[in-house]
Amino acid sequence: MTITETTNSTAARGQNRRPDAAGRRTTGAGGAPGGRVSVAVYAEDLILQTGMIHQLRVRPEIELLPEAEADRAQVSLVVVDTVGETTVQLLHRLQRNTSTRTGLVVGYFESGALQTMIECGVAAVLRRGEADQDRLVHLVRAMANGEGVLPGDLLGKLLDHVSSLQRTVLDPRGLTLSTLTAREAEMIRLVSEGCDTAEIAQKTSYSERTVKNVLHEVATRLELRNRAHAVGYAMRHGLI
Repeated sequence: MTITETTNSTAARGQNRRPDAAGRRTTGAGGAPGGRVSVAVYAEDLILQTGMIHQLRVRPEIELLPEAEADRAQVSLVVVDTVGETTVQLLHRLQRNTSTRTGLVVGYFESGALQTMIECGVAAVLRRGEADQDRLVHLVRAMANGEGVLPGDLLGKLLDHVSSLQRTVLDPRGLTLSTLTAREAEMIRLVSEGCDTAEIAQKTSYSERTVKNVLHEVATRLELRNRAHAVGYAMRHGLI
């Protein structure tokens, strides 16, 4: 299988494109002229390529980029039947361009491909059978706005995966998916309730020295000015 890239009917076919890691963005609202979203399309064959371009080229919200300008795309759409080895290699290459978010339009999404999708930094998934014009444009605009899009069943599997990770890997080590460990979050919560160092030490059964060290580590790691700043950070991010 050879992934080909093109964004118009005259673009070269049958060649992989490796976006530059220093990819550029367009300017203006939405990052593209006139508020349009710049898109590069990667497809595994001519039929998929032609269908995707036909869907997007008529939409005023979309700026389809030629191959030579693919590195400045806000959104890269990868269109395949299944997530195979060649697709994974392409997704990893696209991941190097931090200016571009990658969406996957796939015919059949195997359950084992969920972990691969996460590792490759895929921001959105749409099944090809549901990829009508409006859904494609919604997907592209959502990604350009920093959002993620998943079919409901994949979202459920993703949440189950995260829950399993928390339960089997992080909990036994006293860690969480947040930027704070359980111990750090508890100490900052006590700070938010007005407790001083001695009171926090008494309530958590740690020494005052340990409490000071933990709070200092949090402030240093997250570049927070003081305890009040730490409380504000934790509350804004829903950590306490």
